[in-house]
Amino acid sequence: MKTLASVLALVAASAAAQNLTPSQKETDFRNLVATINTWYALVDWKKQYLGVDALDLKTWLTRVSQTKTDLDFYELCTEYIYSLQDTHTYYELPSNFIAQLGLGADLYDGVALIEGINRTTLRAADYPFAIGDELVSVDGVPAEELIERFKKYFPEGNDRAARRIAAARLGSRLQAYMPHATDVGASASVVIRRQSGALETYTIPWNKTGVPLEVGPVPSPTFTTSLPKEKSAAAANQKPRYLSDLEELQHSGLDRRRTTLGVLNYGSRNPVFINGLGSGFTRRLGGASADFFYSGVFRQDGLNIGFIRIPSYSPSSQTTALQQLDREIAFFQQNTDGLIVDGMRNPGGNLCFGEQVMRRFSPEPFWATGFALRAMYWRVMFYYQDMIDAKANGASPEVIQQWEQLYAAMADANQKNRGVTEPIPICSSTLRLEPAKDASGNITAYTKPMMMLIDEFSTSTGDSVPSMFQESKRGLLYGYRSNGAGGNNTSVPVGPYSEGLIGVTMGVQVKRTPVSVEGYPTTGVIENVGVHPDIVNDYMTKDNLLQGGAPFVRQFLTEMVNYIRSKQ
Repeated sequence: MKTLASVLALVAASAAAQNLTPSQKETDFRNLVATINTWYALVDWKKQYLGVDALDLKTWLTRVSQTKTDLDFYELCTEYIYSLQDTHTYYELPSNFIAQLGLGADLYDGVALIEGINRTTLRAADYPFAIGDELVSVDGVPAEELIERFKKYFPEGNDRAARRIAAARLGSRLQAYMPHATDVGASASVVIRRQSGALETYTIPWNKTGVPLEVGPVPSPTFTTSLPKEKSAAAANQKPRYLSDLEELQHSGLDRRRTTLGVLNYGSRNPVFINGLGSGFTRRLGGASADFFYSGVFRQDGLNIGFIRIPSYSPSSQTTALQQLDREIAFFQQNTDGLIVDGMRNPGGNLCFGEQVMRRFSPEPFWATGFALRAMYWRVMFYYQDMIDAKANGASPEVIQQWEQLYAAMADANQKNRGVTEPIPICSSTLRLEPAKDASGNITAYTKPMMMLIDEFSTSTGDSVPSMFQESKRGLLYGYRSNGAGGNNTSVPVGPYSEGLIGVTMGVQVKRTPVSVEGYPTTGVIENVGVHPDIVNDYMTKDNLLQGGAPFVRQFLTEMVNYIRSKQ
């Protein structure tokens, strides 16, 4: 016979599992889709490329009505957002619950290999597995099966990036994105294949922190009427709205929480191959806390080759970062034969900072990435007001000209019933940008051969800068395709009952010249397509993992030497 305590526990668990009523779930799901309908700039592109109609509710509402628990409903919301395959567009819950095993994994040569171990919690004496061993299964479920299950929680512009983040979740579960993360037990049975080939099974405790999610039943909706959080933050800083609205438009990157999803050195100042730089490398920047960049010089085959890593396009001070970059470019111009720029694992950030960086790399005029913005009627009204306010409050002529152009494009698209504007600049009044110059008008951009390193986590502004680099034929693009997070973005509360949040893409990055890439339509759209390198070299190999990236460094240096000599 069950005790009274166990019966009460079951009742409490049942209540917590099903707090939302069927009508509340339907209301919240309709609210989610309505938000996509209003804000999302890529509705038509997803129809064309993926065959996904984000506004077709019929099947989804049937599935909503069949969900048995709140967590199952949240699972369905994440699945709906995942169908868009958009790095910027995700579903997030108000939960800080995390369960961790103390080990990290990623896909090397297509296999889930351990790349990090917390030796504070997993002592080598008890858990002797090592970096490079294969994570075979967790609680009897093969790693590959879990990766396929977990992809939907972390949408990406390309499938490989989604699989890699899912691999990181083999040993770490976040309820903010994985509703059923709280279902893990006290420990997990983990099977690991050692590099000797031996299979070993370990019982590893889950380290759980945070509070599991519980919502509802909410007696009445608490619809938000505020603008996106970027606007609210700007208002708190007493900025004019015409400036905060520009800042919102100019954001193309992942927020801090989404950059901590388990990808090694994602957004880090140090390159992922830092341990493989070798004795021929002399560091310049990267040793002081004030250094935004990591830089130095390789001595290779009789040549001096400069190197600079751009960790993100979100420096705490753009002015300070550009001053550092200008000093480095001046040094490299005088002391090197060529320059390598590391844009791998870059989570993006401010588009205008990205354009300023590109102006330091190109000694010739080039075309910036254009943006086709979602044409909402409230934007027409607000942009008109921003234009009027900028004029009335003595804004710079450049800002006034930007708002005149933005308002005209938004009004035209809205009046003609187009979903998005024509591609327009959002950092200046023109897409044709000049190289960086000093106060006397002399060009200060680097003029010698260049190479830029990218991979599938070169994201957002980390997509657009390589796109400008390649389209301007500035140098060699090397590595793996970029992420395909081709837009600018914000986050919006959805669901008055479930209190979810979605990231949403408000504008579409568009190249000036369409490209043809296998597997994609001929298009100038960067979303999903990404930017593809001139020379493909996949960093994600076991050799690079075990040797700190030394093989990759040797390979790109060899290509750079050949490229420099071909230009001499």
